[in-house]
Amino acid sequence: MSELIISVSGLRGIVGESLTPEVAARYALAFGAELPAGPIVITRDGRASGAMFAAAVSASLAAAGRDVFDGGIAATPTNGVLVRELPAAGGIQISASHNPAEYNGLKLFSREGRVISAIAGERVLQRFRRGENPIPSSAAGNVTTLNDTTTRHLRLIEQTVDVERVRAQQFRVLLDSNHGAGSILGRELLERLGCTATLLGVPPDGQFENPPEPTAENLAGVCPRVRELGAAIGFCQDPDADRLAIIDERGQYIGEEYTLALCVDHVLRHTPGPVVTNCSTSRMTQDLAEKYNVPFLRSSVGEANVVDAMLDHQAIIGGEGNGGAIDPRVGLVRDSFVGMALVLDAMASRGLPLSELVAELPHYAIYKTKVTLSRERVAAAFDSLQQQFADAIPDRLDGLRLDWPDRWLLVRASNTEPIVRIIAEAPDAAAAKGLCERAAAVLATVKPR
Repeated sequence: MSELIISVSGLRGIVGESLTPEVAARYALAFGAELPAGPIVITRDGRASGAMFAAAVSASLAAAGRDVFDGGIAATPTNGVLVRELPAAGGIQISASHNPAEYNGLKLFSREGRVISAIAGERVLQRFRRGENPIPSSAAGNVTTLNDTTTRHLRLIEQTVDVERVRAQQFRVLLDSNHGAGSILGRELLERLGCTATLLGVPPDGQFENPPEPTAENLAGVCPRVRELGAAIGFCQDPDADRLAIIDERGQYIGEEYTLALCVDHVLRHTPGPVVTNCSTSRMTQDLAEKYNVPFLRSSVGEANVVDAMLDHQAIIGGEGNGGAIDPRVGLVRDSFVGMALVLDAMASRGLPLSELVAELPHYAIYKTKVTLSRERVAAAFDSLQQQFADAIPDRLDGLRLDWPDRWLLVRASNTEPIVRIIAEAPDAAAAKGLCERAAAVLATVKPR
């Protein structure tokens, strides 16, 4: 039997093994018990098991006396918008994000329409583990179906770009939602922006045509379609549409790291202000913040940590290098639709093809690997790495990050496995790989204290 993958913001598991309707219901009840009074929004991506889990979660919450808004299939960022706009006490998105089709999961949202904070999430997790579920209420809550989940979200996105400027370009666009939730709002957004859109991966039924993570390898069959269609750009979403990978007009995979950089560059050209990314995101965004002379902040890895830092520093944009731009004018959630709109607006305002916009950005190469390392050796490993790379600036915000003027190395221990993950970024792939190999060699010599 597989194990649940549990974090402070949600859980994931293989359907019918670690994740069952009963487990989902207990987790939802633990979450509901920590929320203030008010309804809870339930939405799901297109996975085949989603309806089953939505029914179990809604029924358990209603039995505990909570009112439920059932939004059906909708993107993760749409859940955040609905929670804030209705308003509701919180939300649950049923999705396993980029995990394979046999997985599903639950992601939790606070009344502010954001992924719950680490402190709030820990309370939910401890309640779930203790099995402290509310006593069924004598007055069951109501389950109300939401017939329109996209209008509020679409209007907020429209306010961040020059709609008429984009419409005038009549861009030809390919959108691959890979049978996830993204095609619903994606179609509406591209129509509103005057695009001629070719949609792949519809309907949202979870029958993924490609592995669900929008990487270069998984999108190898999609890239040539952009060029063949004569499209100006290709957008590729993960199943719950909070991540966005981009393909340029030549059919070249631009990737997810560039999504955030393109958005940040466009926003800062018009509105200077603080920017936040997590500590494993490409330094392209840091370079852009320095170019526009605005504050740049890093957070620990995790969407909730990015949002915490954005709120603390009143950031105008932030996100993670997995293709998740966060624009607080729309919501405090990674949002592929925000990415689509901002990149199209950048192309329209500059009058340049996507490949030329990308060419203007700083360029780096990222390399990732992992090595086996017992938990009791981690502290000594960080000390050894810091000594070995004494010319770097160390930061232990989240694991150990070592910075040089044009490259960085991040080593983080897994919370669930006896491994550490090593990520490096440098001006070229060989240099990034070399940093990782040097770090791995140091770790191999470390003994427990």
